[in-house]
Amino acid sequence: MRALPLILLASLTLAACGRDEKAEAPPPSPPPPAKDGTAPAPVALTEARLRQVCRAGVAAIHGQQMEAVTIAGVRDGIVDATWRAPVDGGERRAQCRVDGDMIIWKPLDRPEEAQNRWMNQAGDPLVRFVVTAREITVTTTLPDGAVSAETFPVAAEPEEEAA
Repeated sequence: MRALPLILLASLTLAACGRDEKAEAPPPSPPPPAKDGTAPAPVALTEARLRQVCRAGVAAIHGQQMEAVTIAGVRDGIVDATWRAPVDGGERRAQCRVDGDMIIWKPLDRPEEAQNRWMNQAGDPLVRFVVTAREITVTTTLPDGAVSAETFPVAAEPEEEAA
Protein backbone atom coordinates (compact mmCIF):
# COMPACT_ATOMS: atom_id res chain seq x y z
CA MET A 1 0.00 0.00 0.00
CA ARG A 2 2.83 2.39 0.75
CA ALA A 3 4.24 1.90 -2.72
CA LEU A 4 1.02 3.08 -4.42
CA PRO A 5 1.44 6.82 -3.62
CA LEU A 6 5.09 6.62 -4.65
CA ILE A 7 4.16 4.96 -7.96
CA LEU A 8 1.45 7.58 -8.64
CA LEU A 9 3.86 10.42 -7.87
CA ALA A 10 6.52 8.93 -10.13
CA SER A 11 3.96 8.43 -12.92
CA LEU A 12 2.84 12.06 -12.74
CA THR A 13 6.45 13.28 -12.73
CA LEU A 14 7.32 11.17 -15.76
CA ALA A 15 4.15 12.24 -17.58
CA ALA A 16 5.17 15.86 -17.15
CA CYS A 17 8.65 15.24 -18.62
CA GLY A 18 9.04 16.36 -22.18
CA ARG A 19 6.28 18.93 -22.01
CA ASP A 20 7.19 22.42 -23.14
CA GLU A 21 7.30 24.94 -20.35
CA LYS A 22 5.65 27.51 -22.58
CA ALA A 23 2.11 26.68 -23.54
CA GLU A 24 0.89 28.06 -26.84
CA ALA A 25 -1.49 30.99 -26.56
CA PRO A 26 -5.07 30.06 -27.40
CA PRO A 27 -6.36 31.42 -30.70
CA PRO A 28 -8.20 34.74 -30.44
CA SER A 29 -11.83 34.26 -29.60
CA PRO A 30 -14.58 35.75 -31.73
CA PRO A 31 -16.32 38.86 -30.45
CA PRO A 32 -18.75 38.09 -27.63
CA PRO A 33 -22.42 37.87 -28.57
CA ALA A 34 -24.95 40.41 -27.39
CA LYS A 35 -26.01 40.00 -23.75
CA ASP A 36 -29.24 38.25 -24.70
CA GLY A 37 -27.26 35.68 -26.71
CA THR A 38 -28.52 36.82 -30.11
CA ALA A 39 -26.54 38.62 -32.76
CA PRO A 40 -27.89 42.10 -33.38
CA ALA A 41 -29.35 42.84 -36.78
CA PRO A 42 -27.14 44.99 -39.03
CA VAL A 43 -27.92 48.65 -38.67
CA ALA A 44 -28.41 50.86 -41.73
CA LEU A 45 -27.32 54.36 -40.77
CA THR A 46 -27.97 57.62 -42.53
CA GLU A 47 -24.93 59.88 -42.81
CA ALA A 48 -26.28 62.06 -40.00
CA ARG A 49 -26.77 59.05 -37.71
CA LEU A 50 -23.32 57.70 -38.67
CA ARG A 51 -21.85 61.03 -37.54
CA GLN A 52 -23.67 60.73 -34.22
CA VAL A 53 -22.66 57.11 -33.65
CA CYS A 54 -19.01 57.85 -34.39
CA ARG A 55 -19.11 60.98 -32.27
CA ALA A 56 -20.48 58.95 -29.33
CA GLY A 57 -18.02 56.11 -29.98
CA VAL A 58 -14.97 58.37 -30.10
CA ALA A 59 -16.18 60.17 -26.96
CA ALA A 60 -16.61 56.86 -25.09
CA ILE A 61 -13.28 55.44 -26.27
CA HIS A 62 -11.32 58.55 -25.33
CA GLY A 63 -13.17 59.54 -22.17
CA GLN A 64 -14.67 62.72 -23.61
CA GLN A 65 -18.08 64.33 -23.48
CA MET A 66 -19.92 63.89 -26.77
CA GLU A 67 -20.06 67.69 -27.15
CA ALA A 68 -16.25 67.84 -27.06
CA VAL A 69 -15.92 65.72 -30.21
CA THR A 70 -16.26 67.54 -33.53
CA ILE A 71 -16.96 65.76 -36.79
CA ALA A 72 -14.74 67.23 -39.48
CA GLY A 73 -16.26 65.28 -42.37
CA VAL A 74 -17.46 61.98 -43.82
CA ARG A 75 -16.10 60.29 -46.92
CA ASP A 76 -16.95 56.78 -48.14
CA GLY A 77 -18.44 55.80 -44.76
CA ILE A 78 -15.38 56.98 -42.82
CA VAL A 79 -15.90 59.77 -40.30
CA ASP A 80 -13.10 62.21 -39.37
CA ALA A 81 -13.28 63.35 -35.74
CA THR A 82 -11.29 65.82 -33.63
CA TRP A 83 -11.27 66.85 -29.97
CA ARG A 84 -9.05 68.79 -27.58
CA ALA A 85 -6.39 66.80 -25.78
CA PRO A 86 -7.11 66.90 -22.04
CA VAL A 87 -3.46 67.28 -21.02
CA ASP A 88 -1.99 69.94 -23.30
CA GLY A 89 -5.06 71.31 -25.08
CA GLY A 90 -3.74 70.26 -28.48
CA GLU A 91 -5.96 68.70 -31.12
CA ARG A 92 -6.44 64.91 -31.24
CA ARG A 93 -7.66 63.24 -34.40
CA ALA A 94 -9.17 59.89 -35.29
CA GLN A 95 -11.27 58.20 -37.94
CA CYS A 96 -14.30 56.04 -37.31
CA ARG A 97 -16.38 53.60 -39.31
CA VAL A 98 -19.22 51.25 -38.49
CA ASP A 99 -19.31 47.55 -39.30
CA GLY A 100 -22.63 46.01 -38.27
CA ASP A 101 -23.01 46.96 -34.61
CA MET A 102 -19.31 47.64 -34.10
CA ILE A 103 -17.55 50.98 -34.02
CA ILE A 104 -14.07 50.65 -35.45
CA TRP A 105 -11.71 53.56 -35.00
CA LYS A 106 -8.22 54.57 -36.04
CA PRO A 107 -6.00 57.13 -34.32
CA LEU A 108 -4.34 59.60 -36.68
CA ASP A 109 -1.84 61.26 -34.37
CA ARG A 110 0.23 58.52 -32.76
CA PRO A 111 4.01 59.13 -32.82
CA GLU A 112 4.76 55.90 -34.70
CA GLU A 113 2.95 55.52 -38.03
CA ALA A 114 2.38 51.77 -37.42
CA GLN A 115 0.22 52.70 -34.42
CA ASN A 116 -2.15 54.69 -36.66
CA ARG A 117 -4.16 51.61 -37.65
CA TRP A 118 -7.75 50.43 -37.47
CA MET A 119 -8.43 49.05 -34.01
CA ASN A 120 -10.00 45.76 -35.08
CA GLN A 121 -7.31 43.22 -34.34
CA ALA A 122 -7.10 40.57 -31.65
CA GLY A 123 -6.19 42.29 -28.41
CA ASP A 124 -7.96 45.55 -29.29
CA PRO A 125 -11.03 46.63 -27.32
CA LEU A 126 -14.35 45.67 -28.91
CA VAL A 127 -16.68 48.67 -29.20
CA ARG A 128 -20.35 48.04 -29.94
CA PHE A 129 -23.33 50.35 -30.14
CA VAL A 130 -27.10 50.30 -29.93
CA VAL A 131 -28.95 53.29 -31.33
CA THR A 132 -32.53 54.32 -30.65
CA ALA A 133 -34.41 57.45 -31.60
CA ARG A 134 -33.26 59.17 -28.40
CA GLU A 135 -29.93 57.65 -27.36
CA ILE A 136 -26.82 55.79 -28.38
CA THR A 137 -25.35 53.25 -25.97
CA VAL A 138 -21.68 52.45 -26.54
CA THR A 139 -20.37 49.27 -24.89
CA THR A 140 -16.63 48.66 -24.72
CA THR A 141 -15.24 45.21 -23.96
CA LEU A 142 -11.53 45.20 -23.11
CA PRO A 143 -9.27 42.25 -23.91
CA ASP A 144 -9.28 41.24 -20.23
CA GLY A 145 -13.09 40.94 -20.34
CA ALA A 146 -13.88 44.16 -18.47
CA VAL A 147 -17.00 45.83 -19.88
CA SER A 148 -18.12 49.44 -19.66
CA ALA A 149 -21.14 51.17 -21.18
CA GLU A 150 -22.01 54.81 -21.75
CA THR A 151 -25.25 56.27 -23.02
CA PHE A 152 -25.36 59.50 -25.01
CA PRO A 153 -28.51 61.44 -25.88
CA VAL A 154 -29.17 62.26 -29.53
CA ALA A 155 -31.70 64.40 -31.32
CA ALA A 156 -34.75 62.56 -32.61
CA GLU A 157 -34.19 64.13 -36.02
CA PRO A 158 -30.42 64.41 -36.50
CA GLU A 159 -29.32 67.48 -38.40
CA GLU A 160 -26.58 67.34 -40.97
CA GLU A 161 -23.44 68.96 -39.59
CA ALA A 162 -21.39 71.18 -41.83
CA ALA A 163 -18.43 69.31 -43.24
